[in-house]
Amino acid sequence: MTVMVNKDWLLRAEAFRNDANAILGTHESAQKSRIILLEETYDKLALLNLKQDNLFKQALRCAENELYRAAHVMAWAACEDFIEEKLSEDGLVKLRAARPAWQGADIREMAEYIPERQFVDVMKVLGLTTKNETAAFVSLLQKRNECAHPTGYYPDLNQTLGYMSEILLRLKSLSLKSL
Repeated sequence: MTVMVNKDWLLRAEAFRNDANAILGTHESAQKSRIILLEETYDKLALLNLKQDNLFKQALRCAENELYRAAHVMAWAACEDFIEEKLSEDGLVKLRAARPAWQGADIREMAEYIPERQFVDVMKVLGLTTKNETAAFVSLLQKRNECAHPTGYYPDLNQTLGYMSEILLRLKSLSLKSL
């Protein structure tokens, strides 16, 4: 009987935590609750591979510790890895046809020499993104660059959560398309 009571209390505590996070997450000062809400959104998306999942979880940990610039960098790393995987899902056939000068045995080797911006741009050429979607990915990359290099840009919690949320939405949309 004791085990049943403990499980019941555990379930009630978990329900309380979820309700409290939903309520507190709407207030700017409730940072942890807002990050937990982003984690719940993230958990609903099963589109990331293990490497991307790990990178995005690192971004969430950075945000939890108020390392917002680092969170941007890590979130973009997950995004870029997703883009590279998407571009190679057909064995690089269409990518090599569109960009025959790009050298490399695989996408990882290409990524050593090809700037990230060019990977973003080629998605439009291959029909994976529209002009506006490409511009959105470019904007996300530029924001990452501001965070990765010495600039006067210091994002806050809202900007960081918005950035990570937009990446997840863009990747979800991209995941529905095929080469």
